[in-house]
Amino acid sequence: MTRLTWIRIILVAAFFGVLEILCRTRVIKPVTMIPPSEMVRELGALLASGSIYDDIRQTLAAVAIALVLAVVSGFPIGVVLHAVPRLRRAVDPLLATYYAVPFFVFYPVLVAIFGLSQWPVIVIAFMFAVVAMVISTLNGLDRIPRVLDKVARIHNMGAVETALRLKLPAAAPHLFTGLKLAVAYSFIGVIACEFIMAASGLGYAIAYAYNNFDNRTMYALMLFVLALVTTINMALHVWERRLLRRRVR
Repeated sequence: MTRLTWIRIILVAAFFGVLEILCRTRVIKPVTMIPPSEMVRELGALLASGSIYDDIRQTLAAVAIALVLAVVSGFPIGVVLHAVPRLRRAVDPLLATYYAVPFFVFYPVLVAIFGLSQWPVIVIAFMFAVVAMVISTLNGLDRIPRVLDKVARIHNMGAVETALRLKLPAAAPHLFTGLKLAVAYSFIGVIACEFIMAASGLGYAIAYAYNNFDNRTMYALMLFVLALVTTINMALHVWERRLLRRRVR
């Protein structure tokens, strides 16, 4: 592991160590938060009992569908906007103010369209994630060095070959940023919807534990979500670094 990785591990360990001490010494009262070690113990008990597996499956399925839809549609939309400057100038103000829209107000309309199913939750999560992918795609395409067009002409490369062998690798760091943001926004959209509006899923389970003053279950599930999202983003980061090293070589 690199020095930077060790620094990150030490900082995270120090944070949880301080939190553990504050909880154990009752500086933070048990009614407010339980120690991180007890969160881990309670999470282990929940996983061993299997009582939350259905909620986990439902939430992860919704996140996966929203993420795939956001990436599959966000990337081509970004490509089209980059290729048509007039359309991009018209859409830019909408993209700049997009996240000021309270997406949850559309939930009743989505329920009327899709019924009481998971699709309203998935659509709202998709709405959260897709624009992050669009903006990252535009940023990546904007920063492709112009010299690559000259390289393509010198080697008589076609449009498809130029895109796959030169432009796509050059835009890859920004595309990975869009992917990581889409992961985060998909989780936010799904869990927030479940927290407020659903009758199952991890978000609902956290809200149910909160309303019943069940701190142990609530913090255990919160820890699970944080650990899961962090693991996914770290895996994407490692993949991104490997691709970049291969590209440099």
